[in-house]
Amino acid sequence: MRTTLLFLCTLAVTGCVRHLGAPEGEPPALPDFDVTMIEDRVYTPDDWPQALHADIYRPEPPGRYPTVLMVHGGGWERRSPEDTAGLARQLAEQGFVVVNIEYRFAPEYTFPAQLHDLQMAMRWLHVHADDYGIDRSRVGAWGYSSGAHLVTLLATVAADTDSPLNEPYGGPVTRPRAVVAGGTPTDLRKFEGGTLVPQFLGGPQESNAAIYAAASPVTHVGADTPPHLLYHGTLDSVVPVDHAEDYRTALNANGVDNELLLLRGKGHVAAFLFGGAAEDAGAAFLARTLTPAH
Repeated sequence: MRTTLLFLCTLAVTGCVRHLGAPEGEPPALPDFDVTMIEDRVYTPDDWPQALHADIYRPEPPGRYPTVLMVHGGGWERRSPEDTAGLARQLAEQGFVVVNIEYRFAPEYTFPAQLHDLQMAMRWLHVHADDYGIDRSRVGAWGYSSGAHLVTLLATVAADTDSPLNEPYGGPVTRPRAVVAGGTPTDLRKFEGGTLVPQFLGGPQESNAAIYAAASPVTHVGADTPPHLLYHGTLDSVVPVDHAEDYRTALNANGVDNELLLLRGKGHVAAFLFGGAAEDAGAAFLARTLTPAH
């Protein structure tokens, strides 16, 4: 009876995931490592408006490993790296160094403060690569919800050399080589009403149209945008699934390698809490895209 139930559950979960752009064949099995966690490392300079911390999850034995900048969600106003601690440890067990970070919150700090935090985190992990076994040529990023918005914006802005958002902390060193993003608000111009986006961007769209466009990752997509794996619940009423679909259209139009997992029957929270298929696909995607540079 138990075997039958497990089979039916597996069949149901498989049928609830549609994977667009997936490579053919089974993904290779990932390794299994012991993990060391280093807590509460300050990654911001002494003169930063707020001291921000990172937890580092490092595979053992010591060596050089591909690395993931991990960014939690929470509407740009709350939550903490604790939300992504389980995923961070899982990725470290599979052979990635994970740098799981805090960032500043709205409404006290408005855009682009949060982007500056991520840009500084990327600079910090490159500077401290020797301390934590980071392979500087293989750094990716992963986020969910507002964290996904920030990692996609980080990636697209760094690849858009003409963007003023590269000043003063961005530039090529802040460009991840690959991005995994779930429940991603890719076009903030689509949100009408509510409080989260206006307090993040410093006011309503009617009086801040240029800021809404600049803060939308879809407006920065270009030929140098790094590969993306997107995952999104089809019943997401917080960030509708057309954010992922439109973003993928922009990636395709610019020839950017990408995948999209549509999680059938899942809303915004459920896609995060029960996104095991997406997490497995994301790990496989990073293993493929963060290959050693030659």
